[in-house]
Amino acid sequence: MFIYLSKKIAIPNNTKLRCVSWNRDQGFIACGGEDGLLKVLKLEIQTSKDAKIRGLAAPSNLSMNQTLEGHGGAVQVTTWNSGYQKLTTSDQYGLIIVWMLYKGSWYEEMINNRNKSVVRSMAWTPDGQKICIVYEDGAVIVGSVDGNRIWGKDIKGMQLNNVEWSWDGKLLLFGMNNGEIHIYDSQGNFCSKLMTYCLANVTGAVKIAGIDWYNGKFGYVEPSCPTLAICFDNGRAQIMKHENDENPVLIDTGMSVVQIQWNHTGSALAVAGSQKSAQQDKDINVVQFYTPFGEHLRTLKVPGKQLTSVSWEGGGLRIALAVDSFIYFANIRPDYKWGYCANTVVYSFSKPERTEQCVVFWETVSGERHIKYVRNLISVTAYGDHCVLATKADESTGQEAGEPQQYVLVLCNSIGTPLESKYIDIEPIYIAVTRTHVIAASKEAFYVWQFKTAKKLTAMEVNQAMGRKKDSRERVYHIDDTPSGAGESILDFSKAFAPTNDAVCCVCASDKLLIVGRESGTLNRYSLPHLALTNKHTVNCRPHALSLNCNSARLAIIDITGILTFFDLETKWVNGDGQEIQGQQLEFERKDVWDMKWAQDNTELFAMMEKTRMYIFRNLDPEEPIMSSGYICHFEDLQIKSVLLDEILKDPEHPSKDNMLDMEIKSLRDSRDLLEKVGIEDAAQFIEDNPHPRLWRLLAEASLENLDLKMAEQAFVRCKDYQGIEFVKRLGNLQSEVMRSAEVAAYFKRFEDAERMYMDMDRRDLAVSLRLKLGDWFRVVQLLKAGSGGGDDTQLQQAWNAIGDYYADRQKWSNAVTYYVQGNNQERLAECYYLLEDFVGLQKLADSLPENHRLLPDIAAMFVTVGMCQEAVAAYLKCHQVKKAVDCCVELNQWDQAVELAKAHSIKEIDNLLARYAAHLLEKDKKLQAIELYRKANHFIEAAKLMFSIAEENVKKKVKPLRTKKLYVLGALMVESYHEQMKLSSRLKAKSKKKAEAASALAGLLEEEAMASSDTKIIDNAWRGAEAFHFFLLAQRQLYQGYVDASMKTALHLREYDDILDPVDIYSLLGLAACANRAFGTCSKAFIKLESTEALTQAQQEHYEALALEIFTKHAPKDSRTNKSECPNCETMLPDWSSMCASCDSKFPTCIVTGRPIMDNLFWMCDTCKHRAYESEIRTASTCPLCHSQI
Repeated sequence: MFIYLSKKIAIPNNTKLRCVSWNRDQGFIACGGEDGLLKVLKLEIQTSKDAKIRGLAAPSNLSMNQTLEGHGGAVQVTTWNSGYQKLTTSDQYGLIIVWMLYKGSWYEEMINNRNKSVVRSMAWTPDGQKICIVYEDGAVIVGSVDGNRIWGKDIKGMQLNNVEWSWDGKLLLFGMNNGEIHIYDSQGNFCSKLMTYCLANVTGAVKIAGIDWYNGKFGYVEPSCPTLAICFDNGRAQIMKHENDENPVLIDTGMSVVQIQWNHTGSALAVAGSQKSAQQDKDINVVQFYTPFGEHLRTLKVPGKQLTSVSWEGGGLRIALAVDSFIYFANIRPDYKWGYCANTVVYSFSKPERTEQCVVFWETVSGERHIKYVRNLISVTAYGDHCVLATKADESTGQEAGEPQQYVLVLCNSIGTPLESKYIDIEPIYIAVTRTHVIAASKEAFYVWQFKTAKKLTAMEVNQAMGRKKDSRERVYHIDDTPSGAGESILDFSKAFAPTNDAVCCVCASDKLLIVGRESGTLNRYSLPHLALTNKHTVNCRPHALSLNCNSARLAIIDITGILTFFDLETKWVNGDGQEIQGQQLEFERKDVWDMKWAQDNTELFAMMEKTRMYIFRNLDPEEPIMSSGYICHFEDLQIKSVLLDEILKDPEHPSKDNMLDMEIKSLRDSRDLLEKVGIEDAAQFIEDNPHPRLWRLLAEASLENLDLKMAEQAFVRCKDYQGIEFVKRLGNLQSEVMRSAEVAAYFKRFEDAERMYMDMDRRDLAVSLRLKLGDWFRVVQLLKAGSGGGDDTQLQQAWNAIGDYYADRQKWSNAVTYYVQGNNQERLAECYYLLEDFVGLQKLADSLPENHRLLPDIAAMFVTVGMCQEAVAAYLKCHQVKKAVDCCVELNQWDQAVELAKAHSIKEIDNLLARYAAHLLEKDKKLQAIELYRKANHFIEAAKLMFSIAEENVKKKVKPLRTKKLYVLGALMVESYHEQMKLSSRLKAKSKKKAEAASALAGLLEEEAMASSDTKIIDNAWRGAEAFHFFLLAQRQLYQGYVDASMKTALHLREYDDILDPVDIYSLLGLAACANRAFGTCSKAFIKLESTEALTQAQQEHYEALALEIFTKHAPKDSRTNKSECPNCETMLPDWSSMCASCDSKFPTCIVTGRPIMDNLFWMCDTCKHRAYESEIRTASTCPLCHSQI
């Protein structure tokens, strides 16, 4: 930051001031002094005639100067409550007055006097709701904003001196006369004493000069930075993060302090008082400025005998000082974190609600903003097309305890996109950027990084960079090293921490040189890019900022006190000892300089900011100053671009173009005046005497306006503008004066005028071509339609499509469709339909296209991406891409359609693809997906095989029998589908319709026989597994329902399925049902089978034997009754459960409802599974008991 005195207001009658206080929100200044003096002033910035003069540079005058009557003694304390527009004052007799603003003037609102003691300090809470008043005798009063007393307290045996609220209003700090600080809660209960670490080794009495606790209203410099400042009259101070901070920042200001105060963002602490002067015997008034981390920013020396009080303005750009009977005002130029690159102002600010810094990339031409949030931002540096953000790396990013803090340099482009970043171990306090290098310096060392810009990066270099472990583009040197430029440096940060007696204090660089300034005034000069120390120069000041001119021959130096000097790097001279010395300091000096910038295109030109004036120098001779408080961005073509950062940061999220100032230097202004007022000839002579490409261009433009083509051509030649020369030649070929005027109007971007001239000449075609070049398609359409005959169809179509593109670029797809339809642009139309998800429109478009149109495959691909198989296939077939149609079916799992297409167009690969995909699914144990795949592809036998294998696994695992039955049924149904498929295919092959019926069954069977000889078992016994589990479940259901005889007969039938069901399960069930049916003969046979089963263990066999013994000792192994039936073929009498006649070998089907054999010729048969049942039994059922198909 830089600070300088800017204004002085005298108090009448030489009344000495005791205190000054600046209202942070409304800008009122209260000053109290002896003899009851109390004034309220207001400095308001006048709106100047020149709109460019704004901010601190604008003149200010007193819009209010009111004397408040009411105090008899010297006014000692003044405190503002900004939120409620109240002023609280107190004098040496203890009288307190609260003042309020009414119709533009201040009036007494409340008066209070204890008549016992004097008020030492008053403080409002940050929200303005409560005030705490402390008296010297130890009395404390806390009152509300409306004048009611909340609580009072007497602190015994203590004399009070100061009071301050915590940032949240929950704590009170009381400063005692003996230098102690006590902490109380907001209700007046004592909490603890505050440790004053800064008074270590201090002897004698000390008084508290000030306590100020920043409330965080405008955010923090960085997360958890110190905010509580405490300072003593002996100059010792401490800044704490909170009231119990055991490691505060300690400062010894070396001065006698009267008051301290934070600025509005808590980034600078002003410490006001006096200091012993080394040269003179008397004390001098000074204000020292510190960061929250104790770093010294600036010293401001103030004239006068005694400085008594200090107060910041609300915006932090000015400070008021009470000295004797004067108020001095000082302007502050903060060190904003900002830069300028490629027409973009990059600046940062903090938001109260966020811990990160908000970095804004504001493109000043278009007004576009790009915002980045950056944690722990240290600085912003910009040059050319790039911007470097320096940040502190998070502790969490892979750092081990004890390792040095890491920092990150991020190289960004002008919209904030990171291009490259580097981690470094040294703190980047000073940074310089050139077109190819980033230089970061700490106090002891500097790091050089040669970055690669995207334009220069080739594929080969990328590969080399990837393969190379050590990057020679990064180097680090200690400031006391003497690099030779031979590339001896490796990236070793360990040596960068060695201490030095002469620390770095600034750096600057150009394409050729790197200059590092040191505190002693030594300038180390290194060559770039080889980085060899070529010279050391000495200047008699401590440099603060350095800047090289465009040919690196001259160096500008601004020292720590704001004095600008110059150093010529090329001049050689001989000193008294006869030695030749390179580099000489020039006899030139300017004071109070806070910014300077060399011209990019002239070695002699530079602009500098001195207080609130901008001076432009040509060869060290100044032009008349321009009032401004802007920061200089860029100086080129005799024009200076500067930015009013103070104004921008009042509303940083909405920067206005009004805050960018373009200023012209005198020669450019004079040339313009000559051209406007005198004439081209005189102006040409003036420019001849003061040549500059910018001036020649100005002359060329003025000559063009006057159609003086000869002069225009000469001027374009002098400023080397080839396009301009060509333009003049083209104008020379035009015969018509009006035509030339129209072309010139178009050249100067006055397109409306040019178009009007063309239309007046009845040259609509030229107006159209002008608008075509500009891409103003809406106007092109208007012009074409307005003409007789409706204009050129191809041009109109081109315009419709261009308007469609305009809307498509802005993602207004529905608007774009309208214009693409008119422009018959099918390609973009398809794209818009797809993005609008208007697939009906897309299908209509596909239908309207002719066969083999090049757009059909793209439309088909669009349908595939959204899973619309049918439409995709239709589109592919329309352009005869059958293979892609099949692939699309496969991709979308429509295997039946894929197989049909493959057969129709005799594509062989489909079966291989199917088999491969199925194998892949089976490999992942996704059998059900594989079954679905085969089923969809009409490969029913493969599906059935897999289904039966799953069912068999379930049999082994003894899963629920009902689930297993369902699996077998599904498998069998697939086999039935296979039969149907065979019949259908043979029917299609049979030519004659009459023979079709008869042939279909026979041919189907023959085809099945031929194709499925290997799968005969599965085809023949498709329903066997389903039957087994159906009857197994049926037997159990009958047993539980009490139909024990029916259950036994069903269980007897189950014996035929011992290859599917576990024999132990079959015979256990049979034994149980037979026992319940008192058919002990059948039961006995079941037990014999069980005891002889090899699958049983010894223990299980013994169990069965014991059970058999128990049953058959009670009951003889004979069936109590046997029912017999007659065989319908040979009339032999058979047991009614027998499924086969022993005499004639006739087989009887089993009823799927009851489990009994069907010996009648009257029965019901299921259409699906071809199983039978008694008609009388099936009547009540709605579905087949076995296959569950509808009856």
